[in-house]
Amino acid sequence: MDDSKLIELFFKRNEDAIRLTHEKYGGYCFAVANNILANREDAEECVNDAYLAVWNSIPPQRPKVFRLFLARITRNLSLNRYEKRAAKKRGGEAELALEELAECVKDSVSIESEVMAKELAEAVDGFLDTISRRDRGIFLYRYFYYESAEAIAKRFGSDPEKIYSILFRTRAKLRKHLEKEGYFNDR
Repeated sequence: MDDSKLIELFFKRNEDAIRLTHEKYGGYCFAVANNILANREDAEECVNDAYLAVWNSIPPQRPKVFRLFLARITRNLSLNRYEKRAAKKRGGEAELALEELAECVKDSVSIESEVMAKELAEAVDGFLDTISRRDRGIFLYRYFYYESAEAIAKRFGSDPEKIYSILFRTRAKLRKHLEKEGYFNDR
């Protein structure tokens, strides 16, 4: 079933929408959640919570790219659960990826409002438009989907060391881009 028909089922409040969404995107959503949480039970719970959130969001929202809409909801729910768990213990790909990315924004202007957060997201999006498709894909698999360098290397037919190198260079370019955009305090 194509995504536009799935969305119509949500608009009609047809409960088959959730079952069909699970059949089409269940594995995808689980991979997103599990890359962050590294725990099967927690990932499955987040996926189920994502289906409920989609049910509550459509209507009124009508996502343009349903797969990404679903991934964003799953990712946000997983990150929220991860933060709660991280208070108890440390570890996992999500934490490593966030620590790596923090290098690009440390010492940045504090982001206290949704407006500033949105502007920062737009600046990062603008940066992603300036790099190669391959580097953008590697960046997104690491920092959006929280995949390990090993998994990304397999996906791109490379080795993990090369992936780490690409990510390092990309983070350096991102930091320079954000500096030009004014996201760092004067030193």
